[in-house]
Amino acid sequence: MKHASPEALDRLDPLLADLRLVSGLRERKRGVFYHRSAAFLHFHEDPAGLFADIRGEDGAFDRIRVDTAGGRDALLERVRGRLPDGQR
Repeated sequence: MKHASPEALDRLDPLLADLRLVSGLRERKRGVFYHRSAAFLHFHEDPAGLFADIRGEDGAFDRIRVDTAGGRDALLERVRGRLPDGQR
């Protein structure tokens, strides 16, 4: 699965804008977010759709489908729940 292209990230612009408001996240490259010094969240695309990989509590990345409104909402909820200061 390849990393999301600029065109795919364009489709996620509202989600990216919401993620940029989450305290504790820093976007080092468009669509690639870090928490402190560790990679925390990035996006992939394949023929099945758009996906986000978010670092879990165990350090492994979990995949969430984000090409639906429900998936994007679930990702935001998960991000905010994982970061101690994840509220806006």
